[in-house]
Amino acid sequence: MKMKLNPKSNLSSPELNRRQFVAQTARGLTLGALFAGLPKGWVGSAFASDAPETTKMRFGMIALTDCSPIVIAHEKGFFTKYGIESVVAKGANWAAIRDSLSSGDNQGTHMLIGMPIASTMGLLGSPKKPMIIPWLLNRNGQAITLKAGWNGKVAADPKALKLEVEKAKKLGEPLTFAMTFPPGTHAMWMRYYLGAGGINPGDGSGAKADISLITIPPPQMVANMKIGKMDGFCVGEPWNARAIADKIGFTSVTTQDMWKDHPEKVCAFTADFADKNPKAVKACLKALHEASVWLDDMNNRPEQCEIVSKPTYINCDKDIILGRLLGKLDYGDGRTKTDEWPMHFSKRNCNYPQPAYAKWWLTQFRRWGMVNGAPDYEGVAKQVMRPDIYLEAMKEIGVTDRAEDNSPWTMFDGVTFDPKGDLEAYGKGFAVSNLKG
Repeated sequence: MKMKLNPKSNLSSPELNRRQFVAQTARGLTLGALFAGLPKGWVGSAFASDAPETTKMRFGMIALTDCSPIVIAHEKGFFTKYGIESVVAKGANWAAIRDSLSSGDNQGTHMLIGMPIASTMGLLGSPKKPMIIPWLLNRNGQAITLKAGWNGKVAADPKALKLEVEKAKKLGEPLTFAMTFPPGTHAMWMRYYLGAGGINPGDGSGAKADISLITIPPPQMVANMKIGKMDGFCVGEPWNARAIADKIGFTSVTTQDMWKDHPEKVCAFTADFADKNPKAVKACLKALHEASVWLDDMNNRPEQCEIVSKPTYINCDKDIILGRLLGKLDYGDGRTKTDEWPMHFSKRNCNYPQPAYAKWWLTQFRRWGMVNGAPDYEGVAKQVMRPDIYLEAMKEIGVTDRAEDNSPWTMFDGVTFDPKGDLEAYGKGFAVSNLKG
């Protein structure tokens, strides 16, 4: 049987083509209007989520006041606000903290600024593991403590120690000083301080050393000085204030006396974790920003000390922690002052991961023989310091006033560092050094 086509269904009909065109155009306009109203993250038939790739994150910390941004972000719910279920775990020492980050047990950690640099380069006993710094946790707030027996003999000038060092060397009993980790901040402050006094701390192997420089975890500094194991140490607060409270030592200089507004601790991640979890890293930075702003409200500092003084974190009397956070600086040898540069966490562009700081660290690695020949100053700084991640995270929460700073600065010995200058000449230019290669 032959089928007959309905004349009205003729596909070549001009009227039908016009109707189809109008209908199709209307449908297209409707869909276009719908798509125009969708968020930027729309992909195909689903939304591209801004949620962190991983929500459960474990953060390492050491018992020092500058762990506060991580602790406050956890305790005040700022991590939770940005989708991170946080756990904060206290480490026994800096090597344990580094290894927990490298192994993936911790996803982020409180670290000395030199540690991710050394780990990325595989220096000073660090297994080679690329790490990044997208966030500086704080500035200032460390000090060099000397034993009480030198009270009145040595104040802020390390040159006054030279005679004591020479006497001990002649007796075959070199003086002992402590820091917390070889490539870290406390090691560099102690080395720089001794070098400014004409005292060579050696290269770590004992060569050229005028003194013995040992590694002690921060919470154990006071106990070791109390039993006479060392003559001085460099550590973060509250352990310098604790040494004064226990009448076993005094502060020679604070590190902000040595370098005003210097960088100190960082929040570090492995490069591999950051590459695989960029949204999670940014979520952490947003939480740390809110915690840091809260911390820099001086009215919040008593509550900060209530929280971080707990055994879970620092395990130290809250009033000992609070004094120096408020700028009440008693050196323990009769000198007192109101500190204009106490530890802070957000203001003065605190958190920007400045490449200039990595370059300075590399010059000190060069100076003290921790590298053989000139390091790749520019390349390592670019690899480790990640202002791109920092700026992207801050832009997403409306913080747009942070910028790179390559201004020179002058240390307490009168020597100026210019991050745009000849870095190799600076690293090799100190009278006291242990250059290799």
